[in-house]
Amino acid sequence: MTSPETDYADVVIVGTGHGGAQAAIALRHHGFDGSILMIGRDHAPPYERPPLSKEYLAGDKGFERIMIRPEKFWADKEIALRLGAAVTGIDPAAHRLTLSDGSTVTYRKLIWSGGGDPRRLPVPGAVLPGVFYVRDKRDADAMMAALAGGAKRAVVIGGGYIGLEAAAVLRKLGCEVVLVEMLPRLLARVAGTEMSDFYAAEHRRQGVDVRLETGVSAVLGEDVGRVTGVRLDNGEEIACDMVVAGIGIVPAVAPLIAAGAAGSNGVDVDFCCRTTLDDIYAIGDCAAHANAFAGNAVIRLESVQNAHDMANTVARAIMGEKEPYHALPWFWSNQYDLKLQTAGLSLGFDQTILRGDPATRKFTVAYLKNGKPIAFDCVGTMKDYVQGRKLLENGVGKVDPALLADPEVPIKDLM
Repeated sequence: MTSPETDYADVVIVGTGHGGAQAAIALRHHGFDGSILMIGRDHAPPYERPPLSKEYLAGDKGFERIMIRPEKFWADKEIALRLGAAVTGIDPAAHRLTLSDGSTVTYRKLIWSGGGDPRRLPVPGAVLPGVFYVRDKRDADAMMAALAGGAKRAVVIGGGYIGLEAAAVLRKLGCEVVLVEMLPRLLARVAGTEMSDFYAAEHRRQGVDVRLETGVSAVLGEDVGRVTGVRLDNGEEIACDMVVAGIGIVPAVAPLIAAGAAGSNGVDVDFCCRTTLDDIYAIGDCAAHANAFAGNAVIRLESVQNAHDMANTVARAIMGEKEPYHALPWFWSNQYDLKLQTAGLSLGFDQTILRGDPATRKFTVAYLKNGKPIAFDCVGTMKDYVQGRKLLENGVGKVDPALLADPEVPIKDLM
């Protein structure tokens, strides 16, 4: 559904992902009766992004099953959608947006939930047909079309969650997969060596050729107009039919920064997710905020949890309830038949404690700083995840490492 041309809304929400959708839902839930307009670059109504590299790409879930709400919901709640449109300029003094089609929209309050754009491969041949990123439905659809057209050999660039999830799905679909990561281990930015080693071994067991400390110097195929391979930084050439790059995102905040908003890594927001521009909030992947669970360091969090909880914070603030954003970060990743659930942030940890045996494919890694738990990575250990979240939310102090290491001792007993 696409709304008729709208030139004013009491609240304009830029972005139709998890954060933008939840902001609109939360405003109505809290009794906001003004006009709401959501503007999105995507041509589809709001849908979940995480399944794009998992169940949707694998064909296990159709689009209807990843929609955040049925299409009729938005009309019923009088939430207008303007799809296939990008914001190209902001006049904060006039409270006016300029869109990619040249039209303008004015607002009373603006919620920016623009997310980010995939970081592009900075190598020759990176624009060839057959190079894919996994950020929106069109990306996943294009990959599915390539697979349906006979692509059977893939090179995945990047050993973070997106790359690993894509590699797992491609193996499930019968592709030969080579995964290259520049750093010495997988998940190096988000997990300890125990998790890195476990997932490297698991992917190799599943048939993925994992290459660490390896970069790509070029994508090959310009002479035939499509991807035929990649050249590694050691000169080796690997033949392939498709390349999938998961090397991070660039926060989509250019119009905000151009309008004068503060920010260097994304856009800066305060405890209620307000930018430095009057009546403009920012939430989700692009919002740099002081996070209590990171020692109040200013960070961006690329997670559904963060987008969802920031949206609720902004909705309450617009309704006059200014409650500071304070939510424990959590994440998940599905690879093969494994489910990883993470609670907390392991930034700055100085000790890890292993609960259980990775050989059983069910174990937990606890991250400590100065003797205090700050995060848990749980593979197939739902009880540890649930109790670990509660422990972190309660702000537990130092714990006995021996008790924490014993999988027979419930984590709740450490509170």
